[in-house]
Amino acid sequence: MTNSALLPKAERLKAPSDKETATGRRKEAVARVQMYRGTGRIQVNRRELKEYFGRPTLQMIVKQPLEAVRMADKVDVIVNVRGGGLAGQAGAVRHAISRALADLDTTLRPLLRRGDYLTRDPRMKERKKYGRKGARRRFQFSKR
Repeated sequence: MTNSALLPKAERLKAPSDKETATGRRKEAVARVQMYRGTGRIQVNRRELKEYFGRPTLQMIVKQPLEAVRMADKVDVIVNVRGGGLAGQAGAVRHAISRALADLDTTLRPLLRRGDYLTRDPRMKERKKYGRKGARRRFQFSKR
């Protein structure tokens, strides 16, 4: 990651003291979110959302809970995410944003629950077993 990809210090978002924090997880990814009243900017690892998550589907996944409760242009979000791939990170960010919204306003909780945004996706990669090539794949069998 080059320093030119990071936002200049003047453009980086600064979270005020009256912020809501939450953690979200998906596969191996962990996202920490700071949310506060603002204009709708989302910053992921000191970069803009569109720059970090290049694919429109991943951007849509991240914005889903905000659009479900119609707060996409009312809050600013600062995200630190690590681990896993981009799809897992997008799911972790969505989970964290949903939890922060539920803490920010408890009346939003049923809407987020109905959209299944507060549920942590339990699917993880199965571990590799000994005597196997992967979790279940066996080594090639040779009769002769």
